[in-house]
Amino acid sequence: MELTPRGAWHPLLCDPSGERDKNRLAPGIRCRSGGKTMVLDKGLGFNAYADLIESAGAYIDFIKLGFGTSPLYPSELLERKIAYAKQQGIIVMPGGTLLETAVHLGVSESFFETVCRLGFNGIEVSDGTIELDRTTRTALIRKGVALGLNVCTEYGKKLSGSVIDPYDLAVTAEEDWSAGADLVTIEARESGIDVGLFDASGGCDKHTFQTVLRLLPDANRILWEAPLKSQQVFLIKALGPDVHLGNIPPGDVYALEAMRRGLRNDTFPEARTLREADFYMI
Repeated sequence: MELTPRGAWHPLLCDPSGERDKNRLAPGIRCRSGGKTMVLDKGLGFNAYADLIESAGAYIDFIKLGFGTSPLYPSELLERKIAYAKQQGIIVMPGGTLLETAVHLGVSESFFETVCRLGFNGIEVSDGTIELDRTTRTALIRKGVALGLNVCTEYGKKLSGSVIDPYDLAVTAEEDWSAGADLVTIEARESGIDVGLFDASGGCDKHTFQTVLRLLPDANRILWEAPLKSQQVFLIKALGPDVHLGNIPPGDVYALEAMRRGLRNDTFPEARTLREADFYMI
């Protein structure tokens, strides 16, 4: 599956940003190091799920089966969904709330065994609902890494009104990365409202955002949950098209990729003069 359309359209029209395609190694190779997109699946049936991946899979890097929904699926359906995503090079993981539940109930070993048996290739380690001490958090990350799983961690509480402490985030993120986490996700829930960086109207607390960037300058190791279009636009304009974004609704994958590329009014490259030489052809 190619990362960008080819054939019918002039290459400049495929990526006016000049950023999304220039480092593509070869057709069919998923090689993006930046601009990863995590889709939140809250219970798609297999046909809708397969249609999503067939049409937009080139622009999806992670699929998270939200919250604790994974045990609610018939096992055969769950395994089909996992296998289909993996066939397309997508990392598929259960929601972090499920691992939190396993820790709370004392069955985390069973959780990891089942994750591997079902074929998941990623997990999310979070403490949005429970309190997770540093020793346990590190152990969970290392366990996932040792099992060959892609480990994303999440920082922040899910309770409405919860805000980000940039200094605590910085310490937590560094320790998560040291333990082997691939990305650290900043919590925003599926609503994007009144939690984490975002206020009751979904707007970003710019002071907190700037402090996070100052304390954690390597933004390529952070995934920002941004389910709302306004949040996606803000982050793309602030950090560029290769910002990692999560909790994207399945129906918004193409719209987000269009914004990343400057193919939507919100991020139209007015200041950029495009020339043939600006576009890196493979």
